[in-house]
This record gives sequence, structure tokens and C-alpha cells, in this order.
Amino acid sequence: MSDSTFPEAPTASACPACDAAPMTRRLAASGAREAAAPCALMLSLPGVHCALCITTVEKALAAQPGVRSARVNLTLRRATVEADPGVRAATLVAAVNAVGYEAHEMDASALSTTATDRQGRELLMRLAVAGFAAMNVMLLSVAVWSGAADATRDLFHWISGAIAIPAVAFAGQPFYRSAWSALRHGRLNMDVPITLAILLALGTSLYETAHSGEHAYFDAAISLTFFLLAGRYLDHRTRAIARSAAEELAALEVARAERIGESGDETVDVAKLRPGDIIRVRPGGRMPVDGVIREGTSELDRSLLTGETLPVFAEAGRVVSAGEVNLTGPLVVEVTAAGRDSSLHRMADLVAMAESTRNRYTSLADRAAGLYAPGVHLLSLVAGVGWYLATGDARLAVNIAAAVLIITCPCALGLAVPAVTTAASGRLFKRGMLIKSGTALERLAEIDMVIFDKTGTLTLGTPELDAPDSHARADLALAAGLAAASSHPLSRALAEAAERAGIAPEAVTEIAEVPGYGTEGQWNGRRVRLGRAAWVGAEPGDRTAAWLGVEGRLPVCFTFADRLRPGAEEAVRGLRAIGLEVALISGDAAPAVGAFAARLGIEDVTAEALPEEKARRVADLAAAGRRVLMVGDGLNDTAALAAAHASLSPASALDAARVASDIVLLGEDIAPVASAVTTARSAVHRIRENFTIATVYNLVAVPIAIAGFATPLAAALAMSASSITVSLNSLRLK
Repeated sequence: MSDSTFPEAPTASACPACDAAPMTRRLAASGAREAAAPCALMLSLPGVHCALCITTVEKALAAQPGVRSARVNLTLRRATVEADPGVRAATLVAAVNAVGYEAHEMDASALSTTATDRQGRELLMRLAVAGFAAMNVMLLSVAVWSGAADATRDLFHWISGAIAIPAVAFAGQPFYRSAWSALRHGRLNMDVPITLAILLALGTSLYETAHSGEHAYFDAAISLTFFLLAGRYLDHRTRAIARSAAEELAALEVARAERIGESGDETVDVAKLRPGDIIRVRPGGRMPVDGVIREGTSELDRSLLTGETLPVFAEAGRVVSAGEVNLTGPLVVEVTAAGRDSSLHRMADLVAMAESTRNRYTSLADRAAGLYAPGVHLLSLVAGVGWYLATGDARLAVNIAAAVLIITCPCALGLAVPAVTTAASGRLFKRGMLIKSGTALERLAEIDMVIFDKTGTLTLGTPELDAPDSHARADLALAAGLAAASSHPLSRALAEAAERAGIAPEAVTEIAEVPGYGTEGQWNGRRVRLGRAAWVGAEPGDRTAAWLGVEGRLPVCFTFADRLRPGAEEAVRGLRAIGLEVALISGDAAPAVGAFAARLGIEDVTAEALPEEKARRVADLAAAGRRVLMVGDGLNDTAALAAAHASLSPASALDAARVASDIVLLGEDIAPVASAVTTARSAVHRIRENFTIATVYNLVAVPIAIAGFATPLAAALAMSASSITVSLNSLRLK
């Protein structure tokens, strides 16, 4: 049997990188002639999770020619590389991939440079100032309570004021700014009564001190500020500070492209490309534009955009989209849309619109504030005016008004939510889930339906050989020998299956990878091929498969299935057990999705869904009154994640998907999703209990304050007791 037994296909070098070498050398040479000023490149690293990952990636990047420094930020999962102008991001991506980590180029100019935790540091600093001042004022108050009188008492009061007034003025600014913003827009929030209580306590204390009064309430003002700042800081710590998912998507758009001009190839900003321009996309590179392939054959990884499990064949005439990854062969592409007109940028716009919709959700605390603030102000005003009309004593009326405002416990209500969410977040973190949004638990408790993506979510996104024991060991050994020379997902799965079975790969010589088709070589004097059915003379089937062709023999078929994520079956069962409807929506082909759904017992199934269709399905359900939890991992899921009532992504998801999500699953096991819903429902129950505690407290304490039996100091002590009660009740969640 001659070589002509197999259908012919375009040939290529065994190493795709060799095709890029001449261009690399030209770029390096031109870079050497440029100024020595380094350029900054940024890579997204979705898979890094520990110190070893940082060391491995940094060493791999630093070893590349022209790289001056490389730093990995574990929190942001991002690497910043300082390199010579001739260094290409694709080379750095390949270096990171070679050590086992996924990497994507990012556009640094599309990212915000604002410090991510500035608000947290500011709150912590103000909390420290309030705490230090409160301790000192309390020490002085003890002296007054112990019997200091006349001039000594007045001196201690003035010293307390000198400590408390600047401390409260500085530490309470988050409340003052929020209250002023609310009043300026004609509304009330929780910070309005807080600010009034603090100012009234300080004003009353200054008046009493100036008139040698027996009681001053500087300690009440600073203690109130300290407790409220503690609640605000707890609230801040329950959420991860992250940029918009739309911003992350924009940063993943390729910043530069190789344009083919009359004088040769040149590297230009993607923003400068126009429809009709011709560009070259190297193997391993991400497609920078929407376009049509004019030359070359390859395979495209579209999983992040469409959810398709396996690479798709690409040849002249095929339409390509920004964000797809070119796997095996160089392509020449004619631009049809670039920059803001590309499909990737349109997806970013979808995400931005979805996020703005979800951000209109009103938390339990905000709803409570809407009812609480007007009532508190009215009670305080009525008490003050009533006592003044009854006694004519303005000093007594102001004291009682201040006591009413303080004793109505804005602190307990301020702690009601953050104390619970902090306890719930800690509980979920121990189970492998990270809460990112301040209102995530409340929204998660309200869901009545769960929609799963398939690839990378309920599966690991990696193919697995079906029934390896059913294949002859000799066939599997020969296939493994060819697969060893390829990075194609099916080739890797074959090699892994052979290794697990203890089968050594056959020695195949003259191996070459033919972009878009497979690998071929010589074995015992015969031509052998591993790849597409038509390439080896076989008829394609409806299953994901790779075919082994040997001269003189019939082709052998190896079929594959996507590997199930640990805990997928338990997650679906657990969600149904707590009364939730479960659906599956995927961009993958209908046969693969249908078989997978049947395996998990999911009846509501949608296949071959585009990103816009996923987001539209979620929006339609929301319009019908459903509250959806979306679970996904790819760019094609990002708009749906942002549009859903609540959302969850695995840690292996792309940065943009993780940022759009409320919850990140830290491990591979997805079974804890059901327990997350149960914990969220329990947390909301505790929050409502805290509101009840605060309300009952107010019903008892407010009449006492209005009757004039509580000084502002006694009101502050009662307020502290209610705050402690709320905090202890929150800890019961654990």
C-alpha cells in the first residue's frame, strides 16, 4: 500500500513555532535597534493559586530572551513583564504554557490603576483612630464617674472633648459623606441618623462642658463611631474588591496584531486596523479581530467564546471571531471588524449592561434603612419639641432628643448584616467557596432555579478516552506514539490513557503535525496517521473521535467524552433536594450536550447556544419572575453570569467570568453548590432575626428615652449592649 492510500493535506513543519522563527528574528533585530526603554506586557494567569505557582511562572518568564523582570500578582492572577521592545506577548504566553499554566495577553491600558483595597485601608485606619481615642476618653470618664467634681470634672471633660472631637471628625467621615450625598439627592439612608446622633452627642457634650454640667457624652460619641466603623469594616471584608467584568473582557482583547503590508509584516495596535486589512495570526496566538481566513489551515479553540469542547477545523473562507485561539498553523486573515466593533467588545457591552441591571438590587439593610431613618428622626424631633413645650428647658429637650437618637440603635442595625455575612463567608470558605459580593448571600437565598454551563463547569473541559480497555494494546501504543508529538486535546487524552494503562508508546519516526488534520509519521516502514476521519480514509461519526490510520489496515476509531467534574452528580441531586429547578445550557453540539444531560438526569437542556442567547435566556426568566443562579466559567458565560440574580464560577474560570461572579468555587469539587444555597438561606434568616432583635430593643428602650429616664451616656451603653447581642446571634450561624 503506497503513501497515496491516505488523502493528502498541506504539509507543515513538525514544530509550529519554527514557522514563526523568521518573524521572531526580524522583530528581535528591529527591537535591538530601538531605544533601550523597556515595554510593559501583562498576562492573565487564571490557574495560579500558590507561592509555587508564582515562582514557577516568574522563572519561566525571566528565562526568556529580552525579559528584564517578571512579577506575578497572586490576588489578581496576573503577571506584569518588563521586556525589550522586540519581545512578543505570544512568546511569553508560550513560555507559561510550557510550564503547565494557562495564560492570556491583557491590555494594560484597559485596566484601572486604582489601588484595589484603598477603601479597606482607609476604614481600618479610621477604625484604629476611633478605637485609640475611645480608650483614652473612657479612662477619663472613669475618673468622672468615680467622683471628680467642679474644676477637676470640667478639666477632664475638656480633655475628653479635645480627644474626641478631632477623632470623631476624622474617623466618622465615611458616614458624613454618605449622609450628605443622600440628603443632597433628597433621600434618607442609615448614615443620616448615625451622623445626627454623633453630632448631637458632641454638641450636647460641648454645651454641658461649657456650662459646667455634670455629664458630658464624648465617650458615647466616640464609642458609637468605633462600633459603626467596626461594622462597616466587616461589611467591606466580606467582599472581594475587583474591577468590572466588562473591564476584564476589554483587557483580554489583543492589543497588537501583525499587519501584512507592502513593505512586509509590521506590528500595529489593533485600534489602527480597518476592515480590509490583512493580518497574520501565529500558532498559539489569540485572534485580535473578527475576520475571514484567506490563507492557511489550522484548528481554533473556541471554548472560551462558545463552550465547544474540541477545536474546530479552520481553512480559507472560514469566519473567525476575536478571542478565538489559533492552535496549530499560521493563518492569514482579512479584517472585517476590529476594536469596538468586534464580537468580543460587543460581549463586553452585554456584560456591562447586565451588571448595571443587577446593581439595582436593594439589600435588606438598605430596605430596613428606608423604613428606619424617617421614624427615628421623627421620634427624636417629637421628643425634643414635646419636652421643650412642656418644660421650657432647651437644655433638657436637647439631651432627651440626643438620647432618643442614640438609643434607637443605628449601630445594631448597622451590624445586623455584616456580622452575619462575615460568619457565613467564613463557613463557606471552609467548604471551598469565596464570597465576592456584599449582597451575594441575600440574592443566593432567593434563587428558585439553577442554570449550569457544561464545558469547564459540570465537566473539567478535558476529553477522556472512552473504554480504553476495549482497544488493542498495540493500537493504543501506536496512537500514543503519534500523540506524543502533538498538543491537541485528543492527543493528550490518548497519551494519558496509554500511560495510565502502563502501555509504552511505539517509536514513530519522521513525525510531522499537519495543521488542522493531525499527526503523521513512519512506523516499521509504513505511513501512519492520527487525526480526522477523512484524512485517514474513514467515515466521520456523530461522536468526538480521533482515527488511527495504518497502511494496509482499516482505520481504528478512538472515541472521547468530556471528563465529569467531581461532585457534579451530587450538586444536581442536592439542588433538586432543596426544591430548585436545574437546567443545562451550553454552546457545545447537541448530541454531546444531550448525552451529558441524560447522564445527570437534567431535562431542561439547550445546546449550541451563543453568548447572547445565554444572557437572553437568563433575562427572559428574570422578566418572568424567576430568580436564577448561573454557574459558568467561560467568556461565553460572562454576560449570563452578570445578568443572573446570583452567579458562581470555578477557580479555573477565565478572569472575566470570575469577576462577573458573586461566588468563586476554589476547588474542583462542585458538590458544595447546594450547601451554599442552604447556608445563604440560613444567613438571611439570621439577618432577619437581628433586625427583630434591634426592633424589639427599640420598642423597649425608646419609651424610656422619650420619658427622660435615659441620659445620652446610658443610651450609648444600651446601644453597645444591643450591638453585642446582634454579634453573638450572628455567630450562631457557625
